[in-house]
Amino acid sequence: MAERYICIHGHFYQPPRENPWLEEVEFQESAQPYHDWNQRITAECYAPNAVSRIMDLQGRIIGLINNYSKISFNFGPTLLHWLERHNPAVYQSILDADKESMNNFSGHGSALVQVYNHMIMPLANRRDKETQVKWAIGDFQARFGRYPEGIWLPETAVDVETLEVLAENNLKFTILAPHQAKRVRKIGSEKWVDLDHGQIDSRRVYLCKLPSGKSVNLFFYDNRTASDIAFGNLLESGEAFAKRLIDSFKDSSDGQLIENIASDGELYGHHHPHGDMTLAYCLYYIDANKLAKITNYAEFLEKNPPQYEVEIQENTSWSCMHGIERWRSDCGDNSGRRKGWNQAWRKPLRDAMDWLRDTLSVRFEQEASQYLKDPWGARNAYISVLLDRSRENVEAYLSAQAKRELSEDEKRRVVKLLELQRYAILMYTSCGWFFDEISGIETVQVMMYAARAMQLARTLFGLGLEEEYAKIIEKAPSNVPEFGNGAQIYFTFIKPAIVDFAKISAQNTIIELFSDEIKTGILTSHLPECCFKISLSEVERRDDGRFRLIVNRSKVYSVTTSDEETFGCAAIWLGDHNVSCGAMRDMPQDTFSSLRSEVLGNFEKGQINEIIVNLTKYFEANTYSLKDMFKDDQRYILDYILVDGLKKAKELYDIIYRDNSALLRFMKEARIPSPRPLQSAAEVVLNMEMERLLPVEDLNLEELQKVILNSKNLSIALDSELLALEASERTSREFQKLMSAPENIEHIQYISKLLKIIRELPINLDLWQSQNIAFKIAEKLYREIKNKKDGLSKSWVLAFTELCELIGIRLD
Repeated sequence: MAERYICIHGHFYQPPRENPWLEEVEFQESAQPYHDWNQRITAECYAPNAVSRIMDLQGRIIGLINNYSKISFNFGPTLLHWLERHNPAVYQSILDADKESMNNFSGHGSALVQVYNHMIMPLANRRDKETQVKWAIGDFQARFGRYPEGIWLPETAVDVETLEVLAENNLKFTILAPHQAKRVRKIGSEKWVDLDHGQIDSRRVYLCKLPSGKSVNLFFYDNRTASDIAFGNLLESGEAFAKRLIDSFKDSSDGQLIENIASDGELYGHHHPHGDMTLAYCLYYIDANKLAKITNYAEFLEKNPPQYEVEIQENTSWSCMHGIERWRSDCGDNSGRRKGWNQAWRKPLRDAMDWLRDTLSVRFEQEASQYLKDPWGARNAYISVLLDRSRENVEAYLSAQAKRELSEDEKRRVVKLLELQRYAILMYTSCGWFFDEISGIETVQVMMYAARAMQLARTLFGLGLEEEYAKIIEKAPSNVPEFGNGAQIYFTFIKPAIVDFAKISAQNTIIELFSDEIKTGILTSHLPECCFKISLSEVERRDDGRFRLIVNRSKVYSVTTSDEETFGCAAIWLGDHNVSCGAMRDMPQDTFSSLRSEVLGNFEKGQINEIIVNLTKYFEANTYSLKDMFKDDQRYILDYILVDGLKKAKELYDIIYRDNSALLRFMKEARIPSPRPLQSAAEVVLNMEMERLLPVEDLNLEELQKVILNSKNLSIALDSELLALEASERTSREFQKLMSAPENIEHIQYISKLLKIIRELPINLDLWQSQNIAFKIAEKLYREIKNKKDGLSKSWVLAFTELCELIGIRLD
């Protein structure tokens, strides 16, 4: 019997979410209790798949597996960039999995490259197609240390020109949906067989010959099984998942066949909680029972060259029944969650982006040709700078691309020209069109990229493009009446978010008002240092206990463009949220001296109103408030400002709760509804008590247990998500301490007691990190200590066994 192969592909991707000026993801309220969606989905999906669990029938862990090493996968380059900086352990696990997969699959790594920022390729012009692929390959090589064999196309959207670009770049294969095949024939035969929707046999690999004479190999995934993973209940059982894959071979024909499925990787943990464990057990079950050979696409292709030829249905994708209309028209494809909404905004948004791209392209080529041998070739090579912005690397890049020796001003200009093109590419990220509403965070994000491109165009060429851009997106209607249309959304959300050096200088000066809190750890500044470096001089601070004042000179340097500007600044905090700051570019020394003398004199005399008058006199409209700060620093400063208010509120609620707690317990026992104000006081006090206790280093377990018991007795509505995160992090910290002294029996018993108490809370405790550590300790020490016969060893085994039972690890 021919050998049966199974390949599972996961497309792991998040759209780039970074603020275009800060190069950092700002706080996203909808992702709470996490900071942002990247962080949340990493915790729910990317990390668990790096160390997933194989469970026995009782739900206990019997093994750990890096799922990525056993499947085919791709990660978006912009997501890998984020992971490298914000979760290096998960990032390294992904790279390690590719190396491990090379051992598993005859030297072929499982990682596929993905088009750089998830642009819908058939809607891109030829230049953008080429840059998307070349940037993706450059990024992949830098990270994985090898040339990619296959590529993932965003939304599997395809046309012949895209396949030509893949072939030109020596990419061997890609993966499509079955309905994207138009007709097939056996290689060597002249007779084509036309295909109905999705009729192709997805268990084979096909050769697609291109007009240029080149070719590319195509896999078509099993759509029925992939759909059941995404929308059905197939991820409820690893064994059922495995059997479903094996069932595809029932009507096997001659030749080697591959059952392959492709889906969003986030299904394995984020969309379907614990989907990573279902995947892990599926792989384990197939392998342990020798039901088929688990493989990846590249290995199968090497061993089984295509015997059939295929032609594609152009301008199609896996997620739009109308081809690629979801990214350019009101085709009817949407989430289905908002009855009565339309997506008539998609076409005007696409038109605006196309107009902006084409306008910028002409000016870019004209200007860049003065400095660069090949402007578009230089853009393709710019990925080397995106990966390494060190001064030495930028100089090496410019030396290779320039047609002559450039002055320092010309070098900065060239970098800005290429940054302009970078944002003209990022503004086409597919998610901007995918969802239901133009005011959604994904669409706002692509308009932010467009705004950054227009800002650079004004700096470079003196071009004011915003008015024409707004005219085009004014035709894009919002489904939310208060937002009106795309232009109104642009001026409401995007325009105020645009950053210049003055805003950076003012932001930093406001932060400096709270520098003592930052130094003592009360407050944490989140202004990223990767994009801007700020140095202060001539700093004067005043603080009378009620008000604070700062005057300084601020030098702001952009790491991205090497531009540098100097400002005179002054800021005052009047208490609460009342912060006012002024920043003036290139303020003359005599003006700065006069400003400093006047406002310091005003402060010493208690003339606070005069300080406000002087800020207006010296800075005119160039003033900033707390509203103008970046979200993270705004939140952290507000947290500090609110400390006293929250303390007073807590004290008042505490008095109400303590005075009435016995009465509330009696009413609960008598099944009499509690008065809402008294119940609310109890909820505030007990929630805050738990939030206070969980991070405490020397946690009093009896005190925590008492608070939990009171919350249960009074049926308190708890902030479950926040408490789950804090309790999970607390447990993880205890296990990390145990890792450094794993034979400490008292600590093992302490953790067991902590877990028993925490489990009284109605929360979903995330034990992933804790289980990983315990499993390592078990592998390293359990059998060794168990084989010892002394009393201390027996005590350790008993304590550690109880702990492992509590977190679901089978030790035998």
